[in-house]
Amino acid sequence: MSAALTAHVAAIRAADRVSPELAAGLALPLFRRVRPALAVRDHDRAVHEHAERGRLRVRGRQVATYAWGHGPDTVLLVHGWRGRASQFAPIVRELRAEGLRLVAFDAPANGDSRGRHTDIRDYLAAIEALQQRHGRFRLIVGHSFGALAALTAVREGTATDGVAAIAGMADARYLVDSFSGRLGVRSATADALARSFAHRVLPDVRDPYDRFDSVSAPLPAETPLLIAHDRGDREVSASESQRLHAAHGTRSRLLLTEGFGHVRVLGADPVLDAVTAFATGGLAAADAVAPATGGQSYAAPAAASDQGRSRATSSLRLPTPTLP
Repeated sequence: MSAALTAHVAAIRAADRVSPELAAGLALPLFRRVRPALAVRDHDRAVHEHAERGRLRVRGRQVATYAWGHGPDTVLLVHGWRGRASQFAPIVRELRAEGLRLVAFDAPANGDSRGRHTDIRDYLAAIEALQQRHGRFRLIVGHSFGALAALTAVREGTATDGVAAIAGMADARYLVDSFSGRLGVRSATADALARSFAHRVLPDVRDPYDRFDSVSAPLPAETPLLIAHDRGDREVSASESQRLHAAHGTRSRLLLTEGFGHVRVLGADPVLDAVTAFATGGLAAADAVAPATGGQSYAAPAAASDQGRSRATSSLRLPTPTLP
């Protein structure tokens, strides 16, 4: 942590003891910060450099777009906060080999797209624009914040045969609460920050967090959902995916891995196998590959144990109507 950031956090904590509104005002710029842009990782570079490049105008700004493959069916990839499309390189390699076309974008202020700020409105606008360009998606794969955006887009009408949410959160309020928890501020400051951010993003909506809650308002009944999360994820708790899974009943599958974390889970073999099967054959195909992928097992959530698993193992949970 830089000296400037350390001083900023100290100021927020000091204000928290005096006024939640003052602390929230100091925390808001830090909460919204996106830059510096994530660089392309060496092992993702080949996929990144072989993409068809393009531009898309999103809410008055140009964003970078990418495409791979020439198949008749299109898969949309939606990266997370401070992420970029190239992080999906392992998934691109797998699905392109299956004859699928893949498209993605770098949100404003992320990756190769210019800007200082972004928010979920930019993600939703980019998804809508790419739908208009490519038509119905075979699958939408979202990572982290991108999973929240993907779920929201489909709930609001984006057409797809399925959604794969990797290391995502179940609702937008989690972002505020987890950020506030890391700052070490009181719940009153978290509430003030939630109000301040909501007023900045959707000032005309009384409670915008309802719009971004995929537990109280799940995906359409005909849309299957594949969820993957690492148990040791330090950015987004795996309990968020458990909540999301529980809210979607029999049309959801939850894959839990061990030892991959928040980002490397995108290249984990069990996740790649499950996403590939789901993209090509739906939930039935994902179910069929489960026994062959790194020690996966099927179990109802209440029966699955979090104890005694070694690195790089996983378990796939069957649908459940309630939280484990």
